[in-house]
Amino acid sequence: MKKLMALVVLSLFATASLAGNTPSPPDAKLYFISPQDGSEVTSPVTIRFGLSGMGVTPAGMNKENTGHHHLIVDADLPDMDKPIPSDDNYKHFGGGQTEVDIDLAPGQHTLQLLLGDFTHIPHNPPVKSDVITISVK
Repeated sequence: MKKLMALVVLSLFATASLAGNTPSPPDAKLYFISPQDGSEVTSPVTIRFGLSGMGVTPAGMNKENTGHHHLIVDADLPDMDKPIPSDDNYKHFGGGQTEVDIDLAPGQHTLQLLLGDFTHIPHNPPVKSDVITISVK
């Protein structure tokens, strides 16, 4: 019976780790270094990511108080209990990159940053930037 209970407890912890429960420190902040909200830019747009209170590590590296960047373009935040999607609206920087040059069509675009843990799942609580709006000439 003790072995069964131990197995149940271990499986609960394993399940929790897959449910977006990688902790983040309360002082963690994710933000755009550039461009700033309201900026008028030309394509390709250089986007620089800022992070304080945590470190950046590549995807797959499970190190406390770290994660890697995801850029959300013209979309809402994804489900916080699942891996962040990877498509034209959700761009992954699993190599630990902190900036990107990205082609955007002329017009207004919204951008937001979201930090993912070693499995691309947002931290608990999520570490996310404010949404910014830029205009591409």
